[in-house]
Amino acid sequence: MLWPLSTRHKRLFRLTSARWQRRAIFVLGGIGVGAAAVALAQLADLAQHAFTLLLAKSRYAVLAVTPLGFMLSAYLTIRLFPNAQGSGIPQAIAARHLTDQAARESLVSIRIAIGKVILTLFGLLCGGSVGREGPSVQVGASIMFALGRVSPRRQPGLILAGAAAGVAAAFNTPLAGIVFGIEEMSRAFETRTSSLIIAAVIAAGLTSLALMGNYAYFGSSATALAPGVDWLAVPVCGVVGGLAGGIFSRIVIVMARGFAHPLGRSVKGHPLWFALVCGFAVAICGIVSGDTIYGTGYQQVKTALEQGAPLPQDFGILKLLATTFAAISGIPGGIFSPSLAVGAGLGSNIASFLHDAPLGAIMLLGMVSYFAGVVQAPITAFVIVTEMTDNHAMVVPLMAAALIAHATSRMICEEGIYHALAKGFIERATRPPQTNAAPS
Repeated sequence: MLWPLSTRHKRLFRLTSARWQRRAIFVLGGIGVGAAAVALAQLADLAQHAFTLLLAKSRYAVLAVTPLGFMLSAYLTIRLFPNAQGSGIPQAIAARHLTDQAARESLVSIRIAIGKVILTLFGLLCGGSVGREGPSVQVGASIMFALGRVSPRRQPGLILAGAAAGVAAAFNTPLAGIVFGIEEMSRAFETRTSSLIIAAVIAAGLTSLALMGNYAYFGSSATALAPGVDWLAVPVCGVVGGLAGGIFSRIVIVMARGFAHPLGRSVKGHPLWFALVCGFAVAICGIVSGDTIYGTGYQQVKTALEQGAPLPQDFGILKLLATTFAAISGIPGGIFSPSLAVGAGLGSNIASFLHDAPLGAIMLLGMVSYFAGVVQAPITAFVIVTEMTDNHAMVVPLMAAALIAHATSRMICEEGIYHALAKGFIERATRPPQTNAAPS
């Protein structure tokens, strides 16, 4: 009777050990993702500060620095860090759907994570209208993927947890990280890994808190809509933000997939020259805007919300143009923060027609509407804006505006930008090697 008992105990010990090992990977990975997101945030601020010093010496230097910087970034991406372009979220989504280990590694790996960090910072250093939060997702997924190499069966859950932890640590928004993982990354609630994903998000969040302290990304805002006419801003912002977000997504998706036209073939055949042209267009937008549309747009929006001052009338449209050119250029960089900045600019424009409505509230509606129009993830949109501004009085109008924007955006762009782009990465990752040549 002792032998069967011993075998049963050994089996129970192995199961318990494996379970705790799996939990430890998620927690340790969350700590690593949190530390990486904080480091990227701090370095991104330094890169933007360095670019500001350049502008102080000569604001027209961007006519050379930004185009050549875009060209060099595109070259390094193609030659050294393929699949590091763009925000990185489509790559993380694609990696979850792939089953081949090598195919996953081509999209999320420590090598790509290093390249993503370096080139995102380089994009900010030369004035690109890019964000660091999307790259934090790919970096987080890459860290978790590396930790989970011993257990390929667990890797889809680890990639999901890394992506969610990346959002949570980058914005200091734990709820938004969890919602993003469910709504955007997986498009489903996975009972088996839900508690482990939450553990990773908590670990990343605590790491961010320990290193940077507790803060609201855009500061605390107590602004709210008054009953009555103020609520007209909800459908107006929802429609305008949804239309603008849908147009942006449609352009980025079409340019990524290519189109059968001499111009389209020229873009695909000469990616470095196209990046140069896009960089020049960003520089022109920056000069016209009075040097306000470079980088993430975080500081401009935070200042406007804190001071209750409107953004420049041309800020929203010029930031939209600059972000579009950066997104289609092929350089690494996210669209989270720039999208929120575009939305704030559009909200500021709409507020000028609603004279008695609170400016800050309309800007928040513009932010959530445009962001929901771009990513077509309305729950993530209103949760992230609510957490970033610590404003719970605006939850209901933000929800309504996000849903209106989502419905409006789908009339222009049927699929969310991240999942549409992910299909291209899946196709290229599974393409036979002989037809998967790198672009020249």
